[in-house]
Amino acid sequence: MTPLGHLLIERIREGGPISVADYMTDCLLHPVHGYYTTREPFGTAGDFTTAPEISQMFGELFGLALAQAWVDQGAPAPFTLAELGPGRGTLMADVLRATRAVPGFHAAARVVLVEASPRLRAVQGQALAAFSADVQWADTVDDLPDAPLFLLANEFLDALPIRQFQRGEDGWRERLVGLANGQLAFGLSDLLAKVPDTPAFQTAPMGTVVEDCAPARHAVAALAARIDRQGGLAYLIDYGGWRSQGDTLQALRAHAFDAPLAHPGQADLTAHVDFEPLAALAPAYAYDTQGAVLNRLGIAARAERLARNLSGEKLESHHAAHRRLTHPQEMGSLFKVLALTHANAPLPPGFAP
Repeated sequence: MTPLGHLLIERIREGGPISVADYMTDCLLHPVHGYYTTREPFGTAGDFTTAPEISQMFGELFGLALAQAWVDQGAPAPFTLAELGPGRGTLMADVLRATRAVPGFHAAARVVLVEASPRLRAVQGQALAAFSADVQWADTVDDLPDAPLFLLANEFLDALPIRQFQRGEDGWRERLVGLANGQLAFGLSDLLAKVPDTPAFQTAPMGTVVEDCAPARHAVAALAARIDRQGGLAYLIDYGGWRSQGDTLQALRAHAFDAPLAHPGQADLTAHVDFEPLAALAPAYAYDTQGAVLNRLGIAARAERLARNLSGEKLESHHAAHRRLTHPQEMGSLFKVLALTHANAPLPPGFAP
């Protein structure tokens, strides 16, 4: 058992079972033993690779999409160009590089990265040092400036803590993390008087596990309110679905799936995003698969242009990256894009009427 695992066992012995949300929070953010506190999770040397690390095309196309939306909405100045959970800063660096030629865009942009980790802030600062952009950091979505907001969040929502509930013949119970034979184990609470009132709960068959992510709803509600008030656009890109049901909690360790309770603090924990209740918080939205959106944004033409200067293994890797981002059997269908906008805004780039 990991050091954090021993601490959790003692905590549960003293205070009883904890929610899956509390377990996730400790595993990811514990100040001494948390996953994001103690390691570099991104890239081939870490535990997972995100779309911006797979290919520069991802950030370039979404960056240009934000720039097009900015132009479509009258090129407000100044405006906030933001990212939630910026990782190593790769995505924002690609956005800034791709949008250099958009007249007035960089001059009007105030770059804000929502990142609480001092260690990752330093990494992000180095990644963006080559750009003359005015870069600032914020701890939470609530700390974003009250200005027109053009924002990206890639694989941010999936890492927010979830609670899990299971429907039985007598009603709903919460799935908890407790102890069995002295080791961490899942169990169920007593019968609950009330559960969240979202479509996934309303339509759940008997025996189904349904997940609820209050932090995701809070973040999206805050973004939607700012965009409704000031204008802008947010692309939320993550894996999940519409009215997601079932146990989707998963752990990744060294690019392989791991049991969620096996290595607390030493594996990444995520869950699929249920986009339906998040979309309901926006005055206007668009929703589609990542593959469909990237194809409409012109990834095929961009891939062909980049391929002209490549050969051998680099060319093969480039083609593999294009396929991985867009093919239905890879990230193309599993990953979805939810675009938040305001009622009078044009259709976000990348979406069909």
